[in-house]
Amino acid sequence: MKTLPKEQHFETFSYLPPLTDAQIARQIQYTIDQGYFPCIEFNEKSDPTEYYWTMWKLPLFNATGPQEVLNEVQQCRSEYSNCYIRVVAFDNIKQCQVMSFIVHKPGTSGSNSSGYRY
Repeated sequence: MKTLPKEQHFETFSYLPPLTDAQIARQIQYTIDQGYFPCIEFNEKSDPTEYYWTMWKLPLFNATGPQEVLNEVQQCRSEYSNCYIRVVAFDNIKQCQVMSFIVHKPGTSGSNSSGYRY
């Protein structure tokens, strides 16, 4: 029996095939529909022990659609292309992070974590 090749996994969805732009947009729309606030964070490493990431601006409290969030991801990526970038969802009732997933990995210029363009 052959085992799968060893590869590094990154947070939520890392065990799935790469997400398309439409799938990323649907995940962001889901967060907005649930009443969560999307936020973009970046960091040079994505190790599980890296608990503190740097926020790209404040959470997007007034975001009404996924395109607004994707535009912010694009701006963050153009400035910090050497960093991992993730979208995080905050629940204002529970006062905690409820979801996060990587949308850009370093070395994949002009694309999100799955190799697709916005």
